[in-house]
Amino acid sequence: MLGLSTIGSAKTGDQKNAPVEEYNLTPVSKQGYSNNGFAHDGRRDDVKDANGVYVVDAEGKSKEPEGEYDPYCERIVDHPTTNAETLLHLIKGSLGTGILAMPNAFYHAGWALGVCGTTAIGMICTYCIHLLIKCEYEICKRRRLPALNYPSTGEAALLEGPSVLHKLAPVAPHVINFFVLAYQLGICCVYVVFVSENVKGVVDQYTGELDVRIYMVIFLLPLILINYVRNLKYLAPFSSIANIITFVGFAITLYYIFTGLPSLSERDPVGQIKHWPLFFGTVLFSLEAIGVIMPLENEMKTPKSFGGPFGVLNQAMAMIIALYVGMGFFGYLKYGNEAKGSITLNLPKNEIPAQVVKIMMALAIFITHSLQCYVAIDIIWTGYLLPKYEKSAHKVFYEYVVRTCLVLFTFLVAVAIPNLEYFISLIGALCLSALGIAFPAIIQTATYWYQKTGTEFYLMCLKNFLLVAFGIVGLIIGTYVSLSDIITHFFT
Repeated sequence: MLGLSTIGSAKTGDQKNAPVEEYNLTPVSKQGYSNNGFAHDGRRDDVKDANGVYVVDAEGKSKEPEGEYDPYCERIVDHPTTNAETLLHLIKGSLGTGILAMPNAFYHAGWALGVCGTTAIGMICTYCIHLLIKCEYEICKRRRLPALNYPSTGEAALLEGPSVLHKLAPVAPHVINFFVLAYQLGICCVYVVFVSENVKGVVDQYTGELDVRIYMVIFLLPLILINYVRNLKYLAPFSSIANIITFVGFAITLYYIFTGLPSLSERDPVGQIKHWPLFFGTVLFSLEAIGVIMPLENEMKTPKSFGGPFGVLNQAMAMIIALYVGMGFFGYLKYGNEAKGSITLNLPKNEIPAQVVKIMMALAIFITHSLQCYVAIDIIWTGYLLPKYEKSAHKVFYEYVVRTCLVLFTFLVAVAIPNLEYFISLIGALCLSALGIAFPAIIQTATYWYQKTGTEFYLMCLKNFLLVAFGIVGLIIGTYVSLSDIITHFFT
């Protein structure tokens, strides 16, 4: 890994046994997940390395005069977003395959446990996002840097913690990138299944029933081609169209849900305990927005408004939790034990409006596939492979090979496991238990290891231990149950 120049030491003084040593912070933008193309981490006038990735000029920053440093005041953003725009981005980003899977999640949990569990998990996720944002700000303030992304925050936090964690710091960005990569590729696999299932549900009414894998093969080439678009700005108009289509599709879906609702007494308040891990994974997949939080906060005109009791994050998450609880509750009330991995698959097969919804949502998700795959491409190509092929005359060709291989990978996994329900639960439990719950707790513990003392220190450690334990248990049990169901359903 490439080391930046020395950028400061841990605070000393009344802090307990703080190490008086200086650290080199790895420029994690070189390791992938740089938000390149979405939101650059750092200032626009920072140095730009040979790979086109913005890297913080740490040596220059370390020479700034001592005094109060506010990272928010040092950020220079070309097109900063207002509070309202950031709020809309957060809400808009939540309206995808996850919310359509909530009725199925409530089937696994029951309507009462579903409402309470979704609210509780949503609050935990929101709290952990606050932890991550506050730690990023604190580390940036100490090291006099405008902004950091998630992997670099993890690395810097371990360097701020006890010496036993320092050797793990260089590994931290790779671990975080691995989970982000698995999450993004998992989303792409879900999208392949979603598009194929919904198109199949319509076309089969006119041509006879075909295996869903046939539709996956049909969509393979278009998916490869749309992922050949290297600049996201060319996809922006299509993304806007996809957003409009999505909202119209949701409106029609809600019409079907609220037409002829049965009595609540016909539904189970609590589901079978063996299905609870599937509920946990699905809700995490649906609610957790850890991948877009830091880029959005870094691009705000007034980033101080992001946190706080009545900040943008809490407002957005309150609305998102309410939307997901509402969709899960009423979707389960409508379809009960028949609720599928996407509620669009429950809509009447022979009615034109329902068929229109399936095609519209399939088109919107098809367009979004390239946006989700972009992050995976950025991690693998920009972060790891590009430095090796930077001077190659076939650099662009190799990039297209990587793009093709990633799409083929998502296609092959989707062909092997063409089931939305199991896929969504597996990705949520495996990736987001770590990214959204365990890692932020570890990062806060390391960041404030020498700053908090006495009772406050022990309470922080106890609280974060419980969060890490909750995340790890959820990861292990949720992943095990999801994989067991997949093996039982497809391979036995």
